[in-house]
Amino acid sequence: MRTRAGIAVLLLLGVALGSLREFLFINLNYEIDRVRYHRPIAYAHSRFRAWTEGWDLGALLTFKWVLSFAYMAAMLGLAILLMRLLQGHFRAARHLALAYAALGLLALGFHALSGSVPPLEAVGVKLLHLLQYPVLLFFLWAAHLLRAGTKRA
Repeated sequence: MRTRAGIAVLLLLGVALGSLREFLFINLNYEIDRVRYHRPIAYAHSRFRAWTEGWDLGALLTFKWVLSFAYMAAMLGLAILLMRLLQGHFRAARHLALAYAALGLLALGFHALSGSVPPLEAVGVKLLHLLQYPVLLFFLWAAHLLRAGTKRA
């Protein structure tokens, strides 16, 4: 029972972090757009605008990358904790971290190649989003449930 509660807490925490990420990045992108193109109208939430008041484009872009890496690290940490609850040990942590790193490097590779093949930019962005949202937590949980179901059958 304690394991189920822990799994629920981790999944709910992942969803809450994903919701916070959505708020932060939508407003950050609005601010980046406003500053980059010198738009007179700001669409970002007033509280967010107050936080970033006076930031130039470089600071906003740096903040976006820092947030991206922080979210990737947070979701990896939640995934490792989830695997610990599902398997009872941390042996899969290294493999999970390597998979995260591989997907991140693949996304950066797509970004680098997007000058020659523009559609790769969108693929790279989607991969980076995958690493920043709780999607993989639910995949891990579903895989565990499927595996447990096949063991019983």
